[in-house]
Amino acid sequence: MTNKPQLTSAEMGKLWATYLGNTMSQCVLGYYLNNVEDKETTDILQFALNLSDSIVRDIKDIFERENFAVPVGFTKDDVNMDAPRLFEDAFYLHYLKYAGKAGISLYSLAIFMVSREDIREFVTETLSSTVKLMNKINATLLNKGRLMDPPPIPIPKKVDFIKKQNYLNGYLGNERSLHGLEIGHLYECLQNDITSKALIIGFAQVAQDTDVRNFFKRGKKINQRHIDLCSQKLDQASLPSPSLIDHYVTTSTEAPFSDKLMLAHKIDMFSMKIRSYANGASLNGRRDVGLVYGRMLADVGLYVEDGANIMIDHGWMEQPPKAVNRNHLTSE
Repeated sequence: MTNKPQLTSAEMGKLWATYLGNTMSQCVLGYYLNNVEDKETTDILQFALNLSDSIVRDIKDIFERENFAVPVGFTKDDVNMDAPRLFEDAFYLHYLKYAGKAGISLYSLAIFMVSREDIREFVTETLSSTVKLMNKINATLLNKGRLMDPPPIPIPKKVDFIKKQNYLNGYLGNERSLHGLEIGHLYECLQNDITSKALIIGFAQVAQDTDVRNFFKRGKKINQRHIDLCSQKLDQASLPSPSLIDHYVTTSTEAPFSDKLMLAHKIDMFSMKIRSYANGASLNGRRDVGLVYGRMLADVGLYVEDGANIMIDHGWMEQPPKAVNRNHLTSE
């Protein structure tokens, strides 16, 4: 039997990030399952938790076979299962959809970056299971009348071509209507920010450290500003925006999660916004909408960096696998 090739840098990085993300999910989903009543939501939360358990177990096995130091990630010390309910049942499906997008983004990109057969099989199976989870979430949200669907637009009756450069306008005059991709991505950004805002309101209520609490308060303002920016573009086109879900946060002030977990969670999810905003910008054709994405990307980039600094100051940020620093070796 031939030995497997050594893990590549991309494989190490993707497995490491996936392991940390799913140890976090184990804590969050376990707490949610302790505070849920709706049967359909319970079943989906259990499916999601089982998936995270399986992912963590499989990656740990790979790391141990490779003599790869298993990351600490997040443990039972980062969650208080007995803490009172922080969110209503109606929040959980929106949360799962919001967090699931991050997983799909991570796993789908990994398909193109990994080469070892066992890692490709693992990533493919993980992506397939996560897509199945997302389909369950969407179907349940639809059945409950809570799916934040983009609005319909007229069906084209003929093929047409763009004839003038003013198609790209958006600042002054001759402003064309938004096309389907622009609407879809503005709506996608709104869905993310609406769920992110509700989550960060809850986190701000229970955070213990002053710096962490202030960071969350600032994040709430960023979320609202981005909601306003995207909603304004839809409103100008006489299109509706999805509703806020802030009211799904309870009045509890007892922390179910450690400050470390909550801070890492928001850094991860705001980092996902960078991908979401960049995707929207890449498929946009109006200069004014492009400017909105530019403003939002700048906000998020600075916010994520500041959050990382707080993590480092508290000694909470684990270091991912890194290349050898040859300059450092030669200087010794």
